Amino acid sequence: MAAVVDTSISGRRVARELTALIARRGKPGVIVSDDGTEFTSNAILEWAEKMQVKWHYIAPGKPMQNGNCEAFNGRMRDELLNETLFFGIDHARAAVARWPHIYNTERPHSALGYQAPAVFAAQLNAMGDQLRATELLRRSPIAPSAQPRQIQQRTLVSAG
Repeated sequence: MAAVVDTSISGRRVARELTALIARRGKPGVIVSDDGTEFTSNAILEWAEKMQVKWHYIAPGKPMQNGNCEAFNGRMRDELLNETLFFGIDHARAAVARWPHIYNTERPHSALGYQAPAVFAAQLNAMGDQLRATELLRRSPIAPSAQPRQIQQRTLVSAG
């Protein structure tokens, strides 16, 4: 939702960016993050209390507890940061500002059947059926239960 490029990002800066993001997108029910110093600072604790936003810290060393964020960060690293030679901070800011638009509109996503989000969204709009759209996007967080076992007669094995 926001990618901030700078040489250092303090808790106060994170709080300012979150305030701007809430002004554009609305207040979330909860924010999930790691326990980095910029997220555990007094500035963030005060901001969360003032804004009445719940904050959840994942367990240290457990990035899989925030899998969507970590997956996005990995893709951004692989597809943009590792592939681009930045000529200065302004160049980096411009490139990072462009990339989320490409990621969210043009880049194919495996979760969307390798379609670009804009193409997938157009198909959903053309369908006009919210129930069908919800079914396409719904994924069960729980694996399907195992099928009942078939009880078979024991086979006698002759000893050699």
